[in-house]
Amino acid sequence: MIDPIRFGTDGWRGVMARDFTFDNVRRVAQALADFITDEAQKTAAKRRGLTQPIWIGYDRRFQSDSFAREIARVLRGNRLNPCLLAEPLPTPAVSLLTHRSKGLGLIVTASHNPPHYNGIKIKSEGRVVPDGFTRMVEAHMDKTMPALNSDFPVKSCRDVYLQYVRSRVDPSRLSSKLRHPVVIDYLHGSAAGLMEKLLPSKNLVTIRSEHDPLFGGVNPEPIEANLERLIEKVRQVKASMGIALDGDGDRVGVVDAGGVYYTPCQIYPMMIEYLVEKRKLKGKVVQSVSLGRLSARVAASRNLPFEEVPVGFKFVADKLAEGDAVIGAEESGGYAWKGGLPERDGLVTALLLLEMCLSQHQPLSALWKKVEEKYGKSAFKRVDVRIHRPVADKAVFAAKLLKKLPKKVLGLPIKETSQIDGLKIVLEDTSWLLMRPSGTEPVMRLYAETDEPQRTADLLDLAKKWVAVGHG
Repeated sequence: MIDPIRFGTDGWRGVMARDFTFDNVRRVAQALADFITDEAQKTAAKRRGLTQPIWIGYDRRFQSDSFAREIARVLRGNRLNPCLLAEPLPTPAVSLLTHRSKGLGLIVTASHNPPHYNGIKIKSEGRVVPDGFTRMVEAHMDKTMPALNSDFPVKSCRDVYLQYVRSRVDPSRLSSKLRHPVVIDYLHGSAAGLMEKLLPSKNLVTIRSEHDPLFGGVNPEPIEANLERLIEKVRQVKASMGIALDGDGDRVGVVDAGGVYYTPCQIYPMMIEYLVEKRKLKGKVVQSVSLGRLSARVAASRNLPFEEVPVGFKFVADKLAEGDAVIGAEESGGYAWKGGLPERDGLVTALLLLEMCLSQHQPLSALWKKVEEKYGKSAFKRVDVRIHRPVADKAVFAAKLLKKLPKKVLGLPIKETSQIDGLKIVLEDTSWLLMRPSGTEPVMRLYAETDEPQRTADLLDLAKKWVAVGHG
């Protein structure tokens, strides 16, 4: 009995030596090769796809480079044109290569997941491939046995990627303005060493840059719970800011000079203000349904359209690629804006945050104070709650729970509800709560934002009770 392989919102992931094995990696690579070959038989134009490059990258997890090499062997065994990267690079580097070459890209990474996980992301046209693509890869699984050939090129693309990053935010204009240290926390991820190539400054302090497949015992996710070392270092060296990059370098976490962590619900409205006012961007503001309320207020004040999409950056990327949006973000710290790839990028975002502060001669705390005074406070929190069994149908779950909601929550009427991804309720004062089932594991993800931490905690406590009822 062969275990099925299913792609999720951002690729296929599994526990190494149990789900994510060399045999299963070869199965995925062969399924991709069979799909590409089948498609290429349809028209002469598609046959050209057999010669297009397939870029293969990897992060710094245990044996990621070996898994990537095995993918290249299978693709070459099928007479395709794989090119293995010579060094671990952030995921957006592979996205960039697919955008410029009109080819495909695969990255062996489990992003922010614990060290015993690994995975594969597939990219095309500078972003994650659509669901239809991965469904077809799944449909071709195990149709043929993997073929192997080790005659493929290996190429360094680090400088190509760094050149792109410089084109998005000019670091040379920042170096001369740095008066205080900036701490970069690589969380042992694949972006390690790259900021030093962009900001060769004595004021740049880096931590957790060494290669450690166990990530120092901390998941490489740039959230407050994992950033104690960053906060400590910022205070120790009296830095102006601390920025953490996740395991595959496409997301960021931020702390200010006092070591105070800023949630994406706070960072995003500051970025919108800056990009609209200073970089003169105009157009739709897009965000995941799990992100905060202040960004909508900023968009309204600037007469910009605003839209929420399901959780997963690919939905934001779709809007950016189609030209429907100029700025996009997700709750987990991924950001992108017009002029570059429709892809989140940790290094580009880090440089923009520095530019945002240095060009306005103000610390992050002062910029946040302005946003807070103009648009209101933000106390955001997310918790994951274990439930009895996975939710098979989010829509059915949301409809069932919707019928059992009270008319008032925390003394306020429910203003509106949304079933874009789970069930989101918005109160009269725009405080909100999202109850979103995982779908693949028995976990309910709860997100809430109010103007006070205690009210947010109270809202989450209510949600835990409702979830138990709604899933009973």
